[in-house]
Amino acid sequence: MDDVRGVVIVAEDDRSIAELERVYLTRAGYGVHVEADGARAWDAITRMSPSVVILDVALPGIDGIELCRRMRAGGDWTPVIFVTAHTDEIDRLLGLELGADDYLTKPFSPRELVARVKALLRRANLVVPAPILEFAGIRVDPVRRSVTVSDQPVELTMKEFDLLRVLVEQPGRVFTRAQLLAAVWGQVEYASGRTVDVHVAQLRAKLGAHSPIRTVRGIGYAAGL
Repeated sequence: MDDVRGVVIVAEDDRSIAELERVYLTRAGYGVHVEADGARAWDAITRMSPSVVILDVALPGIDGIELCRRMRAGGDWTPVIFVTAHTDEIDRLLGLELGADDYLTKPFSPRELVARVKALLRRANLVVPAPILEFAGIRVDPVRRSVTVSDQPVELTMKEFDLLRVLVEQPGRVFTRAQLLAAVWGQVEYASGRTVDVHVAQLRAKLGAHSPIRTVRGIGYAAGL
């Protein structure tokens, strides 16, 4: 068993898949709570303070995408893994402002699911003291996960914040899209560079004229070039 423990909420309406997830996650030492529809899943998420939430995209009632939106809109950044039957949804799930952390496509190995949960919990529980970053009028506080521009707060999603932090930590360094995918989203093998492009575009819109992000044609992005 892994040394990281927690309660995992599984929102899945396919009973056979839900049971498989429950069995393997329980064997790995996690507490598991299963719900088969979106409304009950939302109630469980708000009551139980889970360590990880696994959301089937096509849940009846409130679907997985809306559940994730509600969590992030309410300031809940609990790690979320999407489960989807459609590979063409991957960029949509990771590229739009949903704040998901990972995904699996059906059919998937339950062992792979357990491995993804463990990896997310390790990252979530890794606490590394970090200095406040100041660059071109932007102040990034990694501990409070806050950003101010000319002393005015700017609301960013988790992925937007992580992307900005990676870039301003090494001003002038040019990152490829693949490097940014690995640094911000982890090992997301099937996500495309468009995931990065969407987040960069939205970061620039929020930071306005103070945005330090520059496009390096044919390579990727950098801060301050």
